[in-house]
Amino acid sequence: MINWNNLDTLTSFKELSEVERVNLAEVMSGENGAERVKDYSVPMTEDLTYNYAAKAVDDKVLAALAKLAKEAQLTEKYAALYNGEVINTGEKRMVLHHLARTQLGEDVVVDGVNKREFYVAQQKKAADFANKVHAGEITNENGEKFTTVVQIGIGGSDLGPRALYIALENWAKANNTSKMEAKFISNVDPDDAAAVLASVDLAHALFIVVSKSGTTLETLTNESFVKDALKNAGLDASRHMIAVTSETSPLAKSDDYLAAFFMDDYIGGRYSSTSAVGGAVLSLAFGPEVFAQFLEGAAEEDRLAKNEDVMQNPAMLDALIGVYERNILGYPSTAVLPYSQALSRFPAHLQQLDMESNGKSVNRFGEPVDYVTGPVIFGEPGTNGQHSFYQLLHQGTDIVPLQFIGFKKSQLGVDVDIENSTSQQKLCANVAAQIVAFACGKSDENRNKNFEGGRPSSIIIGKELTPETLGALLAHFENKKYIFEIETQDEQADNAEERRRRKAFYLRNGLKETGLSANVYHTDFEILTPDGELSFQEYVDFLREVLDEEYVQMLRPTLISER
Repeated sequence: MINWNNLDTLTSFKELSEVERVNLAEVMSGENGAERVKDYSVPMTEDLTYNYAAKAVDDKVLAALAKLAKEAQLTEKYAALYNGEVINTGEKRMVLHHLARTQLGEDVVVDGVNKREFYVAQQKKAADFANKVHAGEITNENGEKFTTVVQIGIGGSDLGPRALYIALENWAKANNTSKMEAKFISNVDPDDAAAVLASVDLAHALFIVVSKSGTTLETLTNESFVKDALKNAGLDASRHMIAVTSETSPLAKSDDYLAAFFMDDYIGGRYSSTSAVGGAVLSLAFGPEVFAQFLEGAAEEDRLAKNEDVMQNPAMLDALIGVYERNILGYPSTAVLPYSQALSRFPAHLQQLDMESNGKSVNRFGEPVDYVTGPVIFGEPGTNGQHSFYQLLHQGTDIVPLQFIGFKKSQLGVDVDIENSTSQQKLCANVAAQIVAFACGKSDENRNKNFEGGRPSSIIIGKELTPETLGALLAHFENKKYIFEIETQDEQADNAEERRRRKAFYLRNGLKETGLSANVYHTDFEILTPDGELSFQEYVDFLREVLDEEYVQMLRPTLISER
């Protein structure tokens, strides 16, 4: 039986707090440091290695962390996740993003539907569609091939897919798998959509509207922006748009789209990159085969995360060290520093993944907790960050744990040799030097040039950033997030706003589509809203309280005037 106890009630957590602190500068100096680099390393999948030699841990700390993992039943909780137990207690849902890439345990069947088979069917549907687009079997109204795909979405419908596309864009060019250029529209700021539309050939652009509920305000606003641009260009919007949504969404069976690919409530937005949310755009951009390679990399890392031995489970070990740094050492933030320009947007995705997951002050039962929860996540690619905020990281009053990511080879393979070293060699030398400098520091009589050291870091190092390694990286950080008693799956703050927007959508569209006259809107409104909390008039009054009258009129001018 799994027990969901608060972190600070665990005996092993108290014991962890009493373990002697490690002098990082001392243990990382000289031969000691070389031995740690060799010993404090865990193989990941796809030529990746997690090295934590520069973390402020030793064998005693690691033993205490292993004991904590056992008492907290982390292996059992991970199994509960992939076997389909209701892990998201805030929204009373299962959490099934692993099933989008592999099946780790039992069949998960909901209302007679095998969810693994459902996700695979949607991936195959998206793959078939992408292949037909690439072959010229699906074209614009003039029979011409699409050359650009534009994803319209926000939050998890944008951050993950955008980061992954950028990560593989150069690799695809170097490996002749680049099929279509991809662009993204997310912000409701009209300059975002306008700038993207100005950069593409509308006649040869295919747009993906991504919204699970089909009611996300920013996404629907940007969709209208795009439709207006297509109309003004004399184009049929329905020949240029597809949807990624739920089967019950207003977008699911609309004639406004060439096709619809489905997701469900069991995959949260920030975990949705391996579902149709990422699958459609990445399959169109690079081909379904590349997306399949990406999924396999994620699946391999998911399987590795089942290992009960903490020292052979890099995701669990990374998470436990993070808990030690946040809850015992008291470090309030973590910097993600990829020494790869291809991962320039990866920190932004991890920021949502971590901070939306662990941004809580209550446990899974809604009870306040008496300890700090997740850290603030930020980051920038090296070496750019070195010339931006590393000053504070090295010499500031707060200690900020660092998560480096690096690769031995570049993606494009184009380089220059200057002073007996290539740019890639200089990049790798920079990250290695930074790890040592952060850990060991540098003494100087001039206090302005003195570095105290003792700044912990880890690095995930690989041979090259490929679809497989990218999938493994993503899964590592997703699995790292799932730990301890803070509810790490729901999106209550975001969903409260989403529910309000959904009501506004039904007011604007759902009621209009029924064709009912004004005198029966009142009685039918409760049926047409998802949760039936308000009558129509109560809702209109509510809108007037939270929105200005001009916006209320914009939402449903005809209906308002009839009332």
